[in-house]
Amino acid sequence: MKKNYFLSMFFLGAVFTLSAQEEPKKAVELNEVAIVKTKKAIEQKADRTIFDFSSQPSLNSGSVLEGIKKLPGLIASDVAGMMYQGKQLDVFMDGRPLNITSNELNSFLEGMPANAIEKIEIITQPGAEFPATSGGAIMNIITNKNAKNYLSATYTNSTNFTSYDHLRWRINNSLLLSAKNKYFGWQLNVGQNYRESAVWTSLTKNENNTTSLLSTTEADRFGRTNFAKSALTFDIGNDRLLFNYDVNYSNNNSNTLGNGPGFSTNDDSFTDALRQDFVVTFQKKFEDKSKKLDFRFNYNSNQNDFTLNSRTNNATILDNASTQRLYNAKFDYSQPIAFSDEGKISFGGLYEALLFETQNMEIVNLDYQRKTAAAYGELQTKFDKFNFIVGGRAEDYNITGKTNTADLIPFKQFRFFPNASAQYNFSNSVYFNVNYNKKISLPSTSALNPNNTNYQNPNIDYSGNPNLQPTIFDNYEAKLSAFDYAFIGYNVSSAQNQVINRVLLTDDVVVNTNINVPQIKIHNFNVGLPIPYMLFTEGLKETMKMNINPDKMNFLYVYTAYQFHQIPEIKTNGFWMFNLMSQILLPKEIKFVANFNYIMSKGNYFYFIAEKPFNNTLDLTFSKKFFKDQLSVSISADDVLNSNRFVFSSVGTPLLLANKNDTRRFGFSVNYKIPTKNKLAKEDPNLLNKEKKEEGNILNQ
Repeated sequence: MKKNYFLSMFFLGAVFTLSAQEEPKKAVELNEVAIVKTKKAIEQKADRTIFDFSSQPSLNSGSVLEGIKKLPGLIASDVAGMMYQGKQLDVFMDGRPLNITSNELNSFLEGMPANAIEKIEIITQPGAEFPATSGGAIMNIITNKNAKNYLSATYTNSTNFTSYDHLRWRINNSLLLSAKNKYFGWQLNVGQNYRESAVWTSLTKNENNTTSLLSTTEADRFGRTNFAKSALTFDIGNDRLLFNYDVNYSNNNSNTLGNGPGFSTNDDSFTDALRQDFVVTFQKKFEDKSKKLDFRFNYNSNQNDFTLNSRTNNATILDNASTQRLYNAKFDYSQPIAFSDEGKISFGGLYEALLFETQNMEIVNLDYQRKTAAAYGELQTKFDKFNFIVGGRAEDYNITGKTNTADLIPFKQFRFFPNASAQYNFSNSVYFNVNYNKKISLPSTSALNPNNTNYQNPNIDYSGNPNLQPTIFDNYEAKLSAFDYAFIGYNVSSAQNQVINRVLLTDDVVVNTNINVPQIKIHNFNVGLPIPYMLFTEGLKETMKMNINPDKMNFLYVYTAYQFHQIPEIKTNGFWMFNLMSQILLPKEIKFVANFNYIMSKGNYFYFIAEKPFNNTLDLTFSKKFFKDQLSVSISADDVLNSNRFVFSSVGTPLLLANKNDTRRFGFSVNYKIPTKNKLAKEDPNLLNKEKKEEGNILNQ
């Protein structure tokens, strides 16, 4: 009986998500036949999970980083990095790697407003077409929408505040403009973000039953970010030429008060970061729309300057800078194959060069070069109810460099990375999938940087490690999915030379750096299930009769996972993760969403042990739409219980690290689609995709 009830619940989740959508978005009238496209809050595909940000106020009311931390199955820790369902994440934006990690990544995502994001794809099974350097999984942040054949404009604002020792404000504004005519399409997204925040930290040592304080800090931080994303697309006959240029400039400063045995500090830090990205893409079109040939060139530059000044001594403590330049050229080709239903063959190639230089007090102390040549091939087939994917990617690496004292250990290797996937389809929306892939993760330049780009005092030191070696991953996964929400899965990621954050103690000085660990396995078991509340009031039989649309009903979505980090030389414990998301429709079409996250204590997160539950937060959002959905207004309260904090011990040391941010925030956001008098607006067609089968958008090619 219990078994039948569980199966009923699981497939109820399937029925429930059959209509899972936020709202109808586009309707195109063609010879009296209406085609309606819908946007789903969560969409699961065989190799990825897609989260819609654009129409979910519970996700887009703050920064991108704040929205990401609410995604079920994702851990974003300031001390231990970012993972999804046990897999280390490589972060992309609009299909291109950001090539940053650690505090630089957090600062970048914190400076971008979440309402500038269209959706986030988490690709848990990256195939051969993706760089082998993607490691365990890819988070692809997609920023903008398609242009239309009339001028469209959308203005968004989000205003939040926190109140701890005093009020701190976070305000962002953005404007999206786009249009399309018979010659070209264009798009421009500009915005700014101002944020005030605070962080309190303490480092204590517990040795021989004696607890001693090493350092406490209180930091007031001020962040200012301005960004612009632009795109042009030209139709050349049946072919297409696209240009993208993105620029992001941030100017941040912080005042930090520090105390410890025998010292007291009062320091100001300043960070200037300029990021520019240019892409040109040529897409060759064929009479057979399923054929694809793309050529793309990408140039990216990233400049960072960091200074730390002492108010007490009126002197400069740190003056560090870095410059990163990336050149990338690639092509991709795919075409259908005749012997298989919906089968295709794909192949392509890539050449990439990355140049990274760091300076300390204007003296170059790291000169790093990385060159990669790659080629891949992949075959996808479908026979009856089975889907198969088999592929391989060959990459040749030439990594060299030197510090101001010695040459780096070179990495010159040719490696092959296979991938394979098999899927059985019980129906169009219920399937069982098994997957294997081998990947590599090259150390990020922020992890290699020997210079400190954080606050330091006599008892705290941050430094990169220029001698880090690449990590090799073997990833295995099995997953049963029902439509878009309900699933049960297990995956294991086996890593050699895993790069991890390590906190060590040397003569009462806490050293925060990165090291290679010879062998680590991460096991992750996870379940997701939607539960309509009417199940408890009307019963299962009546619920199954309903034409269910989650956007118009009350429900609870339950996600739970158990994660275990297996490190051979130490004894480790696993930990449970819980995410509960509840939607309740109130009178006057007001939508109430409550999101609760909780990760249990005493588990190992690499070399850290959670002494208290972390990612422990309750977030509330009320939202309503006005004027035929042109205006969306939401009111939000994040971490209302003020329970989100990190308290970790570090394996092999007597250290206890405690960190608390001003995470309890209150605010509102407004999204206004400026109306147009253009008659074509009633049709709302997507001309960029007219008579072309495209999956990307103008900024995501």
